[in-house]
Amino acid sequence: MAVDDLNAPLGQKPRKRLPKLPVGVPQLLAGLLGLFGLAVVVWALFGDDPLGGEPMAIVATVQTEPGQAAIKGGDREHTRHDGEAGKAGKAGETATAAATKTEAPPPGSKTITIIDGSSGKRRNIVIPGKAGEAAAQAPADHALLEMTRYGSIPKAVTGGVRPLTAYAHPRAIPAGKKDWPRIAVIIGGLGISASGTAAALADLPAPISVALTPYGGELGALAKRAGAGKHEVLLQVPMEPFDYPDNDPGPRTLLTSVEPEQNLDRLHWLMSRFQGYVGLISYMGGKFTASEPSLSPVLREAAKRGLIYVDDGASPRSVAEQIAGGQNLPFAKVGIVLDSVPTATEIDHALTRLELTARENGKAVAYATALPGTVARIAAWAKTVEDRGFVLVPITMVAVKAKSS
Repeated sequence: MAVDDLNAPLGQKPRKRLPKLPVGVPQLLAGLLGLFGLAVVVWALFGDDPLGGEPMAIVATVQTEPGQAAIKGGDREHTRHDGEAGKAGKAGETATAAATKTEAPPPGSKTITIIDGSSGKRRNIVIPGKAGEAAAQAPADHALLEMTRYGSIPKAVTGGVRPLTAYAHPRAIPAGKKDWPRIAVIIGGLGISASGTAAALADLPAPISVALTPYGGELGALAKRAGAGKHEVLLQVPMEPFDYPDNDPGPRTLLTSVEPEQNLDRLHWLMSRFQGYVGLISYMGGKFTASEPSLSPVLREAAKRGLIYVDDGASPRSVAEQIAGGQNLPFAKVGIVLDSVPTATEIDHALTRLELTARENGKAVAYATALPGTVARIAAWAKTVEDRGFVLVPITMVAVKAKSS
């Protein structure tokens, strides 16, 4: 008698026990998960599916030789080499080639291909190289360039033309208006925003001068566009304000705490950012323009290279005018900032003060930033300013050789 027969209740057969598994259920699940993970790793390493398993459609195409036209008939496709169909095939190939033809990238540029992970579409992006950038920045007259370790910077030709005359756009003033008060307006801060710069160059009349920052992109192309629109171009030079470095104009700022040679090296970097400008205009610089030892070498360099210098009027303590007179440097100073309070009402009031100053002194210089609202108010004002007896002129027509005091 079996042991289970003794333990079973009377009248009932004993139950059979299930055989024991060699491993437990948790171990079995862990093994299955491990096998699944191994399969995923193997697929990722050796699988050829750049779209990550997304649905794809495969379409069969028939390639025909040049001059052949595919004629679909019944269940087969035939080709023919003559007649109108052949001509149509050639015309189709010509149209396809013209549609798919792409221009060769500029010399020195690089082309990168970006693949859209969701759709698989490819898009080529051309990155300009040094050769392309140099071609975009170089002005027409290469005699006005000097090569430095940072690139080309302007220079004056001995006994010849200077950048301030080569890139100037003087107005021809009618005889009856030659004695009218002259007003020069400079719009600064261009080059940072591509859309803002494009709008300013499109909306502002030619006599208004523009100042480009050294930190924007495609500055050479922007300077060329401004010149093509008969705008005179200035380079904004960042200079140390009184609250530097809490208020930082940007990289390569000219500082009173460094040696003159270092400031000139920084100036050469700034001057190499683009070409085609008539001169320099200070940016901030309240402390720097008040320091004769710091400012003198900079203005001496500007005079040597045949440029003008414009003081942006940031500091009443600026000694730029006195130094410019001693260096025989064409000089102008901003008298009114039009959008110190950037509202339409205050800009209109500033424009009224500008006209009063011009009438009293015979000329006036104003500065404003390239804010859309500011550009719109100045563009509207410029349309009627000559009706009130003023002549709007570029900055070189009011910059004079100041006398030393």
